Amino acid sequence: MKEVTLYTDGACKGNPGIGGWGAWLTFGAHEKRLCGGEHDTTNNRMELLGAIEGLKALREPCQVDLYTDSSYVQKGITEWLAGWKRKGWKTASKQPVKNQDLWKQLDEMCQKHQVAWHWVKGHAGIEGNEIADELANQGIDELRAKS
Repeated sequence: MKEVTLYTDGACKGNPGIGGWGAWLTFGAHEKRLCGGEHDTTNNRMELLGAIEGLKALREPCQVDLYTDSSYVQKGITEWLAGWKRKGWKTASKQPVKNQDLWKQLDEMCQKHQVAWHWVKGHAGIEGNEIADELANQGIDELRAKS
């Protein structure tokens, strides 16, 4: 099974506002840089999309070390998801889970791969995180250029 390193990030100008996501995948000497954006979105949605789109880019099941600076994404997938599913997509306070559509997509992507989730401090000079952040902002810039 291929071992892939994936750094993901999301950015938003205003929250909600125009947002972008980025994903930087590396496998040996190979790399892939992905980005995109959406109007009227939130930072959390963009963080989730970075992880989803990064995992979607893999053409076969892989062992993935996924790095995110979003504790929302990291804790959501590793700690909260099982309970949400058990409770019919309700939070501990019986409220509907926000971003349920994206959590379901991320859960589906995680079934296809062996994903180890890692939280990293954002804007701390970690190369992969900095690249993912640049890509997320590029997603915003490209969306603005099309508007």
